[in-house]
Amino acid sequence: MSTYIHESAIVDEGAKIGKGSKIWHFTHVMGTSEMGKNCVLGQNVFVGNKVKIGNNVKVQNNVSLYEGVICEDDVFLGPSMVFTNVINPRSSVNRKEEFKKTWVKKGVSIGANATIVCGITLGEYCFIGAGAVVTQNVKPFALMVGVPARQKGWVSRAGVILTDTLVCPETGEEYEIVNELLKFKV
Repeated sequence: MSTYIHESAIVDEGAKIGKGSKIWHFTHVMGTSEMGKNCVLGQNVFVGNKVKIGNNVKVQNNVSLYEGVICEDDVFLGPSMVFTNVINPRSSVNRKEEFKKTWVKKGVSIGANATIVCGITLGEYCFIGAGAVVTQNVKPFALMVGVPARQKGWVSRAGVILTDTLVCPETGEEYEIVNELLKFKV
């Protein structure tokens, strides 16, 4: 499968783009960024220098991934969601040496218009609801909603909200809570 780059997109020299990835209208990918295989960058996406994007990542329209963002495989970034990279920005103060890393682990989904404050880790397969504002680390499989975001339950790898039985109704996978973390049942 070949890579597709729309004629209006700008991909700077040096950017690494994996096979089968698609880059759509008015998107800009900076030269020291890396993107894996089978990714999709929607319209009007910005990928900053030193950003790392894993395989099979879907970035919807109007999302900016600034320096410091790392997305592992199978991540979904909803339309117009926001990453920050400086805790206390001021236009008159240069803080480029203070960019904070934000780590988005495997299988995470972030809903439309959510905001992810820099310097945190989103645990594997967590689900961030639309419009949520995330200001602290998120546990794997946690369902986070609200402003500020609070955990409202658990989701399966398939992104289905789990009930008290902790069995995914879509896949049949069983989970258990160990030390306040959701894990696959062994």
